Amino acid sequence: MSLDRSVLAFAGIMVLLSVLLTAYVSPLFVWLTVFVGLNLLQSAFTGFCPAAIVFRKLGIKPGSAF
Repeated sequence: MSLDRSVLAFAGIMVLLSVLLTAYVSPLFVWLTVFVGLNLLQSAFTGFCPAAIVFRKLGIKPGSAF
């Protein structure tokens, strides 16, 4: 799996997790969804993604976006 797909998969997991936490634990977990969305949006414009940096250090092969 490339770095790009790993970042997208991680973002998807985080969004689904935050929806579950919002529904079953506290409505304040919706802010986690907002954070993930904002991070995806800024990485689309700037090319900077903290998750990509971590995944790269873990040895995942680079993709075309990151």
